[in-house]
Amino acid sequence: MFHKILVGLDNSEIGKQVFEEALSLAKTNDARLMILNVLDPFDERYPNALALQTNSIYPTFHAEAMNYYMGHWDQLKQEGIEFLRLLCKEASTQGVTAEFTQNFGEPGRTICEIAKSWKADLIMVGRRGRLGLSEFILGSVSNYVLHHAHCSVLTIQGVIPTEAQELESQETASVI
Repeated sequence: MFHKILVGLDNSEIGKQVFEEALSLAKTNDARLMILNVLDPFDERYPNALALQTNSIYPTFHAEAMNYYMGHWDQLKQEGIEFLRLLCKEASTQGVTAEFTQNFGEPGRTICEIAKSWKADLIMVGRRGRLGLSEFILGSVSNYVLHHAHCSVLTIQGVIPTEAQELESQETASVI
């Protein structure tokens, strides 16, 4: 029986699916939820500091570019907090005790660290279904968590990409 479930997610379709599954499991087990969002500086959805470099020999930032970069991060942080608040409110309306946190860093490691310090009995994460080269280059949060967590891990499988989508993803990964 699970009493404390850490839910590692982002604001995506698979993230919403993970939350729904976690909410259902928490209601069934009368468990508490810790909803965690990790801002990863290497995620393709977040601002790229390297793209703001103005001189390839001596990488420096113009003040305007740095202000834009920091402003974009602040906006992403606020959007993440709002997303987490909405999920906590939804859990509360369904009778589940929930809290949230948003951290900055490498998602797999952060999920494991927070789960251990919060003394979670279960970690729930999503799996996007990356395969081959794209998983090797971009990494797999769920794979890291499965191999490093101190407690049980439940992965929720997202939509498995078609071969064409996987090839496109690998081409994108090789550009990075």
